[in-house]
Amino acid sequence: MKRSEINQILLEAKSAFLGNGWALPPKPKWDITDFGLGKFDQFGLVLINLAEEAEYCEKLMYARKNQKTPAHMHRKKKEDIICRMGQLTVQVWNGPPENKRAGTFQIQVNGELMAFEHGNFVRLQSGERITLTPGIYHEFYAESEHCIIGEVSTANDDLNDNFFVDPNISRFSAIEEDEPPAVTLVSDL
Repeated sequence: MKRSEINQILLEAKSAFLGNGWALPPKPKWDITDFGLGKFDQFGLVLINLAEEAEYCEKLMYARKNQKTPAHMHRKKKEDIICRMGQLTVQVWNGPPENKRAGTFQIQVNGELMAFEHGNFVRLQSGERITLTPGIYHEFYAESEHCIIGEVSTANDDLNDNFFVDPNISRFSAIEEDEPPAVTLVSDL
């Protein structure tokens, strides 16, 4: 990604957060990624780390319509993905997506256990959430023009606990420095 593109995306996300009543913390820890695919409009996400503690983590995220966070799972992290504004679709698999015999499994949606088939979609409206346990593969995207997404989880380890289905995916983007950074990203540290 070009730094100029990141700077513009940052302004867009800030505007969406503030315009929807989300006051940002002092010196937020920004993370903007295209997952190393070079197609931010198709595969991309803006994240702010709100809390990073040994036991838990909280993030605020922003996605444009149809912009995917590619299929992945975590071996350690349990997380609630919360649609804070807009409509969010989450696809879930009980094992690698290519495993067609994974069968029925249960996931909590809005605090209630529900049965799902491998590859089912869960559509979340503003305020709704899904709880993803370790080993559940998931991919999500905004169905609305813009979507603000929350994440509350056990401790986060972006370097060692993101297992993407596509081996070409990188959690952090390579950055072409074509202008000065507006902020320091998590990946810059």
